[in-house]
Amino acid sequence: MDPFSIMLLVSLFGLGVQAVGAIKGGNAAKRAGEAGKRASDAQADLADYNASVADLQAADAIDRGKDEEGRFRLQVRGLIGSQRAGFGASNVDVGFGSAVDTQADAAFLGELDALTIRTNAAREAWGYQVQAEDLRRRGQIARQEGVYLEEAGRAERSASRIAAAGTIAAGTGSLLQARYGFGRRPVGAA
Repeated sequence: MDPFSIMLLVSLFGLGVQAVGAIKGGNAAKRAGEAGKRASDAQADLADYNASVADLQAADAIDRGKDEEGRFRLQVRGLIGSQRAGFGASNVDVGFGSAVDTQADAAFLGELDALTIRTNAAREAWGYQVQAEDLRRRGQIARQEGVYLEEAGRAERSASRIAAAGTIAAGTGSLLQARYGFGRRPVGAA
């Protein structure tokens, strides 16, 4: 076998190895992109689940607030009843003067406190609702990121295949040029 044939075989072998390496790298990039998409989808599913939990917590906060508000109103009515009984036991007319004012003040302050309980429950629920919306948005972002990762993996695989074909074509062209002298100017040509 002549030296050029040996050089040609060695060069073709090297080009083949480069092409196979590029294709394997591209396939690995595609698999990595698919794995990234699966991970992003799992992250998004978890965010959706946590958003559902936050929705339940918001509803629970409202329900607990209603219960607490109702219990507090009962306590205020009991306090006013105790005041009336105390005034009555002291022979004070419960429907006149300072006795009425004291009961009215207790009712007014009790109502303010009951409304504060309701407002605090609404604020707590609002916090959970904001958290749920944030989690849903994070889930959407994670899903979109997964799509991008998968597309990037496919694009990298395609690019590696094109690069492998280019490597083979360029190497073959170089070998042919070396063997047959393509692109050389004849001696004495300007």
